[in-house]
Parts: sequence; structure tokens; C-alpha cells
Amino acid sequence: MRRVVLLALVVPLLVACGDSKDDYCDAVSEHQKHLSEVLGSGKPDAMLQALDTFQDLADQAPSDITDEWQQVNSSIEKLQQALDDAGVDPSTYDRDKPPAGLTADQKKAIDAAAARLGGAETLEALKDLDQQARDVCHTPLTL
Repeated sequence: MRRVVLLALVVPLLVACGDSKDDYCDAVSEHQKHLSEVLGSGKPDAMLQALDTFQDLADQAPSDITDEWQQVNSSIEKLQQALDDAGVDPSTYDRDKPPAGLTADQKKAIDAAAARLGGAETLEALKDLDQQARDVCHTPLTL
């Protein structure tokens, strides 16, 4: 009798975990083309343009990769915030030729946020997320 009760409790949990993985893998597949286009564009604001998609993937991600999604998304959000605070258009910002009126503190904040986004911890998280998509969903994040 205990086994039946235990199975009745465990099976729904296993099914729910499977649904989560399937939902996440479906989301990865749905977003692949868009992410490939945005990230492959070479535009300076490509990561910023991918943020909504990354947030959607993070919302659907299994719990074992939420830290990686948090690292990526928070890095992008910090850069977006620094650019917004400075009133800078990310698609035209040139670090070597900053716009008139940009203060040293604003430039420093943008530089720090950009360094975090391009830093080892965020790049490693992106690499891990892509590898997880390949291993679990049998497809990469981008085509």
C-alpha cells in the first residue's frame, strides 16, 4: 500500500518536470530563428534586442539553469539601465566617441555594465545555456 501511495505522489511530480522541460525546449525552438537573426546581425545593441526573448526563455527554464539565465539577463539589464540613465541610444553609442553631454560617471557606468556583459561569468553562462539546450532539447539556442 505504501508503494501505491508513494507512486501516486511521485508520478505527478515527474510528469510536471517533464512538462517543464518540454515547454522550455518548445520555447527554445520557437525563439531560435529570432535569436539567430538578432545575435547574428552584428549590431552593437544585439544583446539588448534579445533581452525579451532571453527573459521568456528564463521564465520557462528548468530550475537547474535559472542561475545561468539570471546571470545573462541581469547583465543585459544593467547595461540597458546604464544606457537609459545616460540617455544614450544603444544602437549608435560609440565608446571612443561618446555623445556630447555624457558625463564621466555615466561613461564609467556604461563601461562597467558592458564589461560585465562581455565578462567571463556571463559568457560562461551563455555557453552553459547553449550546451544545455543541445543536451536536453537536442538543438542549440541559435541556428
